[in-house]
Amino acid sequence: MTLTMVPEIELNDVTMKYRTAASDVLAVDHVSLNIGKGEFVSLLGPSGCGKTTLLRLMADLLAPSDGTLKIAGRSAKEARLARKYGIVFQSPVLYDWRKVKHNITLPLEMMGVSKAARMQKAEVLLDLVGLSGFGDKYPWQLSGGMQQRVAIARALSIEPEILLMDEPFSALDEFSREYLNEELLRIWSNVKSTVVFVTHSIPEAVFLSDRIFVLSPHPGRLSAVVDIPLPRPRTKELRNHPDYFKLIADIRDRFEGV
Repeated sequence: MTLTMVPEIELNDVTMKYRTAASDVLAVDHVSLNIGKGEFVSLLGPSGCGKTTLLRLMADLLAPSDGTLKIAGRSAKEARLARKYGIVFQSPVLYDWRKVKHNITLPLEMMGVSKAARMQKAEVLLDLVGLSGFGDKYPWQLSGGMQQRVAIARALSIEPEILLMDEPFSALDEFSREYLNEELLRIWSNVKSTVVFVTHSIPEAVFLSDRIFVLSPHPGRLSAVVDIPLPRPRTKELRNHPDYFKLIADIRDRFEGV
């Protein structure tokens, strides 16, 4: 996908060390990258390579030990306070005692949005994520995949410019995961947010992304940036295309040298 590169996220020589009583642990080592406005990118690498740390740095949940990070020209803290992004974690983190529609609208409730406006927004988001008619259910009445769609709807409730997703489908079976990959692309095509998606699955990253940032094993360093020239919209038929398999193989080969 060819984009006019308007930087939405800029990392310059970012390093992150976790301080422990015994010694410092280097999680991310001098990473520089730019993500364009409206791009769908994946942070790809094995467990412990710093993918989630990078995502948390972007979200202002962590502060870098060194280097600079800008979100839409602002500091990460300024972007967070301006509600520039929504976050979807590995677990849906839903409140079992709140109905689905009330889980979705929790950020709006905290912002003081009126109940009528919240309920109207909930209906729009439920339709967007394919859960119309489930607003009055409780999370424990839904499947894992449906719960994760509720989490996505909640993240989208504030209409974020950036959606940060930390392995949101990793706990699901392969069939549910592939289906939600397709659903996520459908949702993204409607909302037009910039998406940063963390995964350790090469096929998932290839299917979803415009570009993939390949991270080396611990400590995390940027070892490659891979453009994914597959056409959009992407459907399940793409998974049988030779170009799809070739990209997966090419990226897998890159890990042999890192």
